[in-house]
Amino acid sequence: MPDVPSARRPAGELEAEVLAALWSARQPMTPQDVQAALGGDLARTTIATILARLFDKGTVERTRAGRAYAYTPTVQDTAGLAARRMHTELGREADRSTVLARFVSDLSAEDEQLLRDLLGDGIPGADLPGTDLPGAGPGLPGAAGR
Repeated sequence: MPDVPSARRPAGELEAEVLAALWSARQPMTPQDVQAALGGDLARTTIATILARLFDKGTVERTRAGRAYAYTPTVQDTAGLAARRMHTELGREADRSTVLARFVSDLSAEDEQLLRDLLGDGIPGADLPGTDLPGAGPGLPGAAGR
């Protein structure tokens, strides 16, 4: 049987498109507003489902707008979205120290230096007790041999 190309979009692509529409609007949008912003190719129910999933993930907030909801992103851009995902993953593990240590050990030398610079400049919350990076002494874990 020949391979038939899939008509499905890559995972997360629709969510990214919906978020991009919300970011560009700079005001709350209903599913109908989002549908119009995306060119009307997707069904309103599909967009409503995507928005509901983003709401469940905490990526958007919603308020009543007549019989529908109007949605506003809780993150400002793709960097904020990536940071939220990283925070969510970190929160899934009881041993946060080990998770952070393993994450840091896999950083490139450039990313390690960037992290050190950011922490040195005082990332909000970075100087609070219990937020020190494991092994933040001379050389972060895994830094040897770089």
